Amino acid sequence: MPQRILLDRPLTWRQVGVVAEGEPLALSDAAQARIHAARALVESIVRKGVRAYGVNTGVGALCDVVIAQPQQEQLSRNIVMSHAVGVGLPLEPVAVRAIIAAAINNFSHGFSGVRQAVTGALLAMLEFDCAPEVPTLGSVGYLSHMAHIALLLIGQGRALSRGRWISGAEALESMRLAPLVLRAKEGLSLVNGTPCATGLSALALTRTERLLDAADVVAAMTFENLHGQLAVFDAEALGLRVSDGVRRVGERLRAALYGSAILDKSAGRRTQDPLSLRAVPQVHGAARDVFTRAAQVVDDELASVSDNPVVVGTVDAPRALSGANAVGAALGLSADSLGVAVAEVAAMSERRVDRLVNPLVSHLPAFLSVDEGARSGFMIAQYTAVSLVAENRRLAAPASLDGGVTSGLQEDHLSHATPAALKLLKIIDNAEAILAIELLAAAQAYDLQREPLARAPYTDAVYRWLRARIARYDDDRPLGTDIQSARELLREPLPDLA
Repeated sequence: MPQRILLDRPLTWRQVGVVAEGEPLALSDAAQARIHAARALVESIVRKGVRAYGVNTGVGALCDVVIAQPQQEQLSRNIVMSHAVGVGLPLEPVAVRAIIAAAINNFSHGFSGVRQAVTGALLAMLEFDCAPEVPTLGSVGYLSHMAHIALLLIGQGRALSRGRWISGAEALESMRLAPLVLRAKEGLSLVNGTPCATGLSALALTRTERLLDAADVVAAMTFENLHGQLAVFDAEALGLRVSDGVRRVGERLRAALYGSAILDKSAGRRTQDPLSLRAVPQVHGAARDVFTRAAQVVDDELASVSDNPVVVGTVDAPRALSGANAVGAALGLSADSLGVAVAEVAAMSERRVDRLVNPLVSHLPAFLSVDEGARSGFMIAQYTAVSLVAENRRLAAPASLDGGVTSGLQEDHLSHATPAALKLLKIIDNAEAILAIELLAAAQAYDLQREPLARAPYTDAVYRWLRARIARYDDDRPLGTDIQSARELLREPLPDLA
C-alpha cells in the first residue's frame, strides 16, 4: 500500500508531482486545526454581518451587492454552477490530481475558511483515484477548472473512476460520501486562488526534470555517433561560465561518455564541432538554470495564500481582507520562461537529428537506412521533429502578456497563469516526442557505424536498454509506433548515470 504524504507544512512541487502520479495525501492534526480555525472566523463573520467579499456580497463586478444571510449558501452553490464554464477535451487525471493537491495545500494554510468536510471530500478523490471531468480550456487565470472539480462535491458533473465515466452522484457514492451543501464562502474559496496554475506548474516541473535528464543522455549518444571532440566538455573550460546548470550538464556528459573508444579515436580530428554538439552544456545548462528558478516560484506559491479574501483575526474580531493574492503573475511569467527553455532544448535536439540523418555530415548511410534507396529510414521522422519544433515556437509566445478585460471592467488585468502552464505542458509533450526521435536515430546510428569501436559503457547500457524494447528500424513497421514507444520509455527512469 502506498505511503501517504502528510501535509503539515506547505507541500513542495515535488510532493505535488508525486501525489499527481498516484500517491495519497493526508492532513496533519496541525493542518486540520488551521482549517477548523479559519472556518470559525467565517462563521463569526456571517453572524456579525462583517462585510466580506464573496461571503455576504456578490463577486466580480457584483462585489458591492450585499447578500442576506439566508441566501449565502445559495450564493456558494451558484458560484460553482456559474463558474463551471470550461470547454474542450478534459484534462488528464494526473493533471486533475495535481490541481486538487494544490487546492488542499492552499486550504491547509488556514486562511480560506472552508470546512473540513470540503477538504475531506477532496482528499477522498485522491484516495479513490476519482478524477472529476475538468475541461481544459476556458480560464484566463483561475476559476473554471476548480469549479468543475467543485461540481463533484455537490453531486454534479462527471468523474473518471477505474477507467469509466460516471456521474457526480455515482462518484460520491463510490467514495462513500454524500453531496455537500456548500456554506458561506466555500463556493468562492473553491474556485478562486491559484491551485490550478500551481498544480499544473508542479506537474510540468516533474516532467521537465525527467526531460532534461533524458536530453543530456540522448545528446551524449548523438555526440558519440558523430565523433565529437570530447575536450569541449572540459571541466576547467565550462567552469569559466558562472552557471550551476552548465556545470551539472558538463559533469553528466563526461560521465556518460567516459571510456568511449569511438571518441578516443576521433580526438583531435577537428578543431571544433558544430554548435548543436559543442554547445550542449551551455544550452541544456541554461535550461536547467531556468528550471531551478521556476521550481522556486512554484514552491513559493505553494507556501503562499492565494485566496481573495483571506480571513484573519479572532472569532471575537474577525476580518476578511480583500486583495489580489489570487493573481498568479509569478506563475504565468515562470511557466512562459520555462516553456521557452524547453522549446530551445528540443530545437537543438532536432538539429542533431538532422546531422544524424544527413550523410554529408554524419558519414553514415543516408537517413540511417539499412538499404539506401529502397528504404527511407529516418528521413520523414526528421520532418516530424521539424514540425514539432515549429509548433513549440508558436506555443512559446508569452501567455502572460495576453491581457483582456472581464467582469464589467472589474477584472481589467489578467495573468493567464493557467493558460501559460497548459501550453508549457504541450511544449513538454512535443519536446518528449522530439527527444524520442533523436533517441531512436542515435540507436540506429550505432547499428550503422562503419568501424566496430566500443561505445562508452554508459551509452552502451542505454543502447541495450532501448534495444531490449525497440528493435532496429528496417522500414518494416510504422515508425510512428516506435516514436510513441520511445517517448513512453523516456518518461521512465533511464539507466543510472553515476
